[in-house]
Amino acid sequence: MASYSVNERGVAHARELIDKRQYVLSSAWNEVQPDARAGTAYLRNHSWDEYSAWHLGLTDGAADETKARYAFVYGDFRRLHRIGIIACLYRAAEWRHKEVERAAYDLLQYLDERGG
Repeated sequence: MASYSVNERGVAHARELIDKRQYVLSSAWNEVQPDARAGTAYLRNHSWDEYSAWHLGLTDGAADETKARYAFVYGDFRRLHRIGIIACLYRAAEWRHKEVERAAYDLLQYLDERGG
C-alpha cells in the first residue's frame, strides 16, 4: 500500500479558497470529481505547482511532476467542494493515512466555521 504525506501547498490553497468563498457546499462528488482526463486538460494550461495545490496528499516515493505524486484531490480545479474534503477524510481514514485524515478534518472544520 502506498504511503502519503500531507501536501502543505494543497492545504494552504484549500484555506485560500475557503477564505475567498470559492467553494461548493452541496454537490455529488461522483459527478464533479476530476478524472485523469480533466487533470491532463488542467495541466495543458497550468503548472505542476498549480496542479499539486488541488491535492491534500503527496505519494511518498513518487517522482515530482507526475500525476502519481499527487493524491486526495478535493476540488474540480475551479472550486473546493465540501464533499471532496469529506471524500479525502473518509478515504484517508479508511486506509489509515492519519496525517492526511487530520488535514482533511481540520479543513472541514475550517470550512464549516466559515461557510456553513
